[in-house]
Amino acid sequence: MPELRRDPVVGRWVIIATERSRRPSDFTAAPRPRKGGPCAFCGGQERQTPEEVWALRPGRGEPNGPGWQLRVVPNKFPALRIEGELEPTGEGLYDRMNGVGAHEVVIESPDHDAVIERLPVPHLAEVFRAYRDRIVDLAKDPRLEYVMVFKNHGDLAGASLEHTHSQLIATPVVPLMVEEELTGALQYLRIRKRCIWCDIIRQERQEGGRLIADEGGFVALAPFAPRFPFETWVLPAVHRSRYEETPLADFTALAAVVGRVLQRMTGFLEDPPYNFMLHSGPLRSPSLDHFHWHLEIIPKLTRVAGFEWGTGFFINPTPPEEAAKYLRDDGAESAVS
Repeated sequence: MPELRRDPVVGRWVIIATERSRRPSDFTAAPRPRKGGPCAFCGGQERQTPEEVWALRPGRGEPNGPGWQLRVVPNKFPALRIEGELEPTGEGLYDRMNGVGAHEVVIESPDHDAVIERLPVPHLAEVFRAYRDRIVDLAKDPRLEYVMVFKNHGDLAGASLEHTHSQLIATPVVPLMVEEELTGALQYLRIRKRCIWCDIIRQERQEGGRLIADEGGFVALAPFAPRFPFETWVLPAVHRSRYEETPLADFTALAAVVGRVLQRMTGFLEDPPYNFMLHSGPLRSPSLDHFHWHLEIIPKLTRVAGFEWGTGFFINPTPPEEAAKYLRDDGAESAVS
């Protein structure tokens, strides 16, 4: 069974996923050639996956059979397992607990060659709705405190299968990175009496240099201090701390903005590997005055090396103002030269 272990110095929890164990020879940075379909995620191959927990079937077909547009299944090799109890224990100064949680795969299309940025906007909106529905369902489990939704696109971004998909992992603790955002935002609220995320949106709208898109109630922007080239954030324009509070009608506008950003990014960067991650308020928290859910999109264009790992400083060769010009399609020429 997987296990959660806590670093006693910084408080970071680490998942020791024994069932996903790999030999040293299994770690390689070389991109693999595309295999093509069909694969376990393709339409007609439903028996190769665990039984679905959510599906979009316009034709009302049978569960775990063909006829779906979007499908969510448990991960066949989960980082955390839904069965069991947490049973937290200590060994002197070390804390551990059983690796209880949930790990699911959102298969975004039955078509092996589909890419998320080219999905029709209504279809992509259903992908975002699936995230919301699964978060709402997993929140019913009192053992779980947080759900991280993420997508790995490309080998170098961590994707092990080429068929377009995203994932979610529900954990019994709030991740340290999210805790840091919550803490920093709360400090700002106590001093300024305002939400820092709302202030960021307000200032970026006024200045415009890092604003990428502003439509349909959503804002895409290049953050002022990005860790990576072309890092992009997408936020609701109105204050909303938890993703699952998003009205269903808003997902169409969200899909339009995210799709356009990804189309532009994959176009001029020639289909780079990338990750996106959804940061939302914890499952057990009420609506928060100081937090604002947001999607972080990060192309994998540079490598994190010794200085970054040792200090927490990131070296980014592309100013966000230049990145935003490209992502807005302003005709910028210098950002990637």
